[in-house]
Parts: sequence; structure tokens; C-alpha cells
Amino acid sequence: MKVILLQDVKAQGKKGEMINVSDGYARNFLLPRKLAIEATADAINAKKNADDAARRRMENERKAALELKEKLEQMPVKIYAKAGSGGRLFGSVTTKEISEALAAQYQVELPKTKLELAEPIKTFGTFPVKAKLYTEISGTVYVQVFEEK
Repeated sequence: MKVILLQDVKAQGKKGEMINVSDGYARNFLLPRKLAIEATADAINAKKNADDAARRRMENERKAALELKEKLEQMPVKIYAKAGSGGRLFGSVTTKEISEALAAQYQVELPKTKLELAEPIKTFGTFPVKAKLYTEISGTVYVQVFEEK
């Protein structure tokens, strides 16, 4: 019997795969536990449509990430911080502050979890911050830290 898996099944296959299993295994194990559905023409068409929609969604997300990557390199983020003598900051600039500054200055929503600091920013100057935008796509946000007056 041909079935389409709704979840990963150990030693059988991954979610979304169409596999061939014995009738008893399908009727007594996979179907009652909602791990699979029978591969009828309607189920196959629904799976195909869902795969196409997922592929289009992923392509749109990828295009949006590439556009955002280009934008980010043209948008230096200015952050003002208090400092002591010698130009050392009290504390450090965090990814949360960078994310909030991006939203306030350029209306770009970028979660703090997508930003990666190579090392803490504890002095004034310009620093590149890596931003993971999508699978294998990352951009650079340039953070300019100035003294708060």
C-alpha cells in the first residue's frame, strides 16, 4: 500500500515522503496513529500543491533576504553611549540595542537573535556586525558608536 508520511517514521522515511509499506503495517500502525495517510489521487495533488507553495514561499523569503542584505550595507546604525575616561564604555553595546536602533532609524525589523557580535563593543568607533538573514545568506550591519552628551 502506498502512503504519504505526515511525520518522520523511524526506519521508514521522512515527513512528506510517499513510501510503499505492507497493508497490515499501514492499517494497524501508520493510519490509526495519524503518522500517514493513504496515497490517493487527492492526497497526492494536495501534497504537490503544498510542496509548490512551500517552494514559492522559500524563494520569496530568499529574495527578501538578498534585498535586505543590500540595504543593510548602506545603512550605518548610530548608537550613543555613555563612557568613562579613556573612551571606554560603561558596559557594552548589545545586539538588542542594535536591533532597536535599526528599527528606530530605518524602520527595519531585524530580531536581535539574527545579529552576531564577534566580540563585545566596548569603545567608540565603527564596527561590522554580522546579520544572519536566511540560510547561507548573511549581511553586514555597520554600527557607529558615539559619545552621549
